[in-house]
Amino acid sequence: MSEYDGGYDGGTDYGHVETGENHEALDQLHQVDASQNNYDSQFNVYEQDHASAENTSFDQGHHVSVTDPSGARYEESDFTSYDHSAAETDHVFAAEGSESASSSEFHELEALQARLDSAFGSATELHTNGGPAIAGS
Repeated sequence: MSEYDGGYDGGTDYGHVETGENHEALDQLHQVDASQNNYDSQFNVYEQDHASAENTSFDQGHHVSVTDPSGARYEESDFTSYDHSAAETDHVFAAEGSESASSSEFHELEALQARLDSAFGSATELHTNGGPAIAGS
């Protein structure tokens, strides 16, 4: 057991005891909401007209007449006539188009939570007459 003599002689000196607690908290919330919408349309029209005409006329002929000394007669006629007429028209129509749309969304949520809990205690020494010092903390 203890060697401390429990007799009280009035020469006891002692201090005080202190205890405490500390509690802290941090809550932080950060939220981002974003969206983006895009729309694009592009249309083009092409048109072209073309016209051409052609006329060709060709005439050729020859005539041969021969009489031999015996009085025989030979005669030949050959004629060629060529006519060509052409007309051409072209019309080109073209349409081109493109259309696009896009949509995007972004959501972000950040949460920070911190807790700090602490406790402390302290005591002072106790002195008695002639006895050993008793300390606590």
